[in-house]
Amino acid sequence: MAQVRAFDAYAIGELGIPAYTLMRRAGEAALRVLRTRWPLVNRLTIVCGGGNNGGDGYVLARYARAAGLEVQVLSVVDPSQLRADALRAAEEYLSGGGQVQPFSPSLLGDAEVLVDALLGTGLSKSPRDEIARAITAMNGAGKPILALDLPSGLDGDTGQAHGAAVRADTSVTFVAPKLGLYLGSGPELAGRVLLDNLGIELPANAASAPVMERLEEEDIARALPRRARAAHKGDFGRVLIVGGGAGMAGAVRIAGEACLRCGAGRVTIATAPDNQLAVLAGRPELICEATHVAEDLDPLLADATVVAIGPGLGTTAWSRALLVRTLACGKPLVVDADALNLLAESLTKLPPGAVVTPHPGEAARLLQCDSNAVQADRHAALRRLIERTGAIVVLKGAGTLIGAAQRVPALCTRGNPGMAAPGMGDALTGAIAGILAQCRDPWLAARAGVMAHALAGDDLARQGGGRGMLALELAETLTRWVNP
Repeated sequence: MAQVRAFDAYAIGELGIPAYTLMRRAGEAALRVLRTRWPLVNRLTIVCGGGNNGGDGYVLARYARAAGLEVQVLSVVDPSQLRADALRAAEEYLSGGGQVQPFSPSLLGDAEVLVDALLGTGLSKSPRDEIARAITAMNGAGKPILALDLPSGLDGDTGQAHGAAVRADTSVTFVAPKLGLYLGSGPELAGRVLLDNLGIELPANAASAPVMERLEEEDIARALPRRARAAHKGDFGRVLIVGGGAGMAGAVRIAGEACLRCGAGRVTIATAPDNQLAVLAGRPELICEATHVAEDLDPLLADATVVAIGPGLGTTAWSRALLVRTLACGKPLVVDADALNLLAESLTKLPPGAVVTPHPGEAARLLQCDSNAVQADRHAALRRLIERTGAIVVLKGAGTLIGAAQRVPALCTRGNPGMAAPGMGDALTGAIAGILAQCRDPWLAARAGVMAHALAGDDLARQGGGRGMLALELAETLTRWVNP
């Protein structure tokens, strides 16, 4: 949020755009969104607070009345108590014949669309009681809600809801995207997010450098360019997946399937002897090696281009011995699941270029905190994980984050709740390892693997609605997305 405030200051101080002009532009942008998103709307209720977000609401109210809409403005603050541009916006609305009523839940019933102009970006703690009551009433009114800049109650930096928070159908955000719209509770509360830069052309300097990038389909194409016609499987790497303790054949089976589906030239599974039949019966294209003791890994590690470790590994003495052997192999690594839980027991840092893929619980164990602390500020947790592991970090969850030292972090805005299912992390491990074997660039592989995994999950959700999604189905769907 500090960067967005700096952009506002730049527009006012350097570009000479008056602050009230920016407020007028925000009102105009909000009206455009309203007319596009709800083209048949006629009755509008705008709920205004006491700051500049409330000022945006008053500007919108004036423009909406001029466009012929029936507008009702409800305020939690007497307009006479407003200051500066917000006061000017309210006075211009009132002088044009508009009316303002004190907020009451009983007045929400006639609206076709509600507009949240309560708090915007100005929140860093729980809303005051009167604001919280208004938020609760708006959420309970059964009407679609348009939020101006941010849903009120949402932290613009972390995506956390500090107490009551508006649950919007659509949010129109101004000047630049806010991280909180995409992290934590942000996607759930913001609904569809639309950006209007209010006509501000940002400077090309370090101060305007992105704090985070959004993954796109082009990330897959960069990692996996079109293959030459003369290519053969030896060109696309040899992946070794180490995991699958006794009774855990499914995890390595899913990882292996995903790895093959992403185009790795050869995939070998090193697993507990009892798992061999289960793995090979389901996917004969995999090579499966029984691993009785850690020394059995040596020829497999020597032959591998990339090594992934963790799916179904367990935390037994056998598991620890395999992890120690693998970490010393000198090959590019993808580390997940129980391998991360074992790493959390020590302060060991990983070799340069390793990729780790923790979910919030595994991240919490690595950071010696609880998962709530990780989720409360995922961006900060990502930075701490990079420092803790020395690796490229893929922090999984809604809004998966990817970060590394000296890199601008990346955010995945695709994916869906149906992917909260067993084995999805194993499929991601296999996808990243398979792409890494081909592109030989861990940063590109992490970005492409996360994006392909999320898009495959969205494919399945469109087909079946999401609930009941299977990781093996997702692994099979990866093929579409690694052939852009």
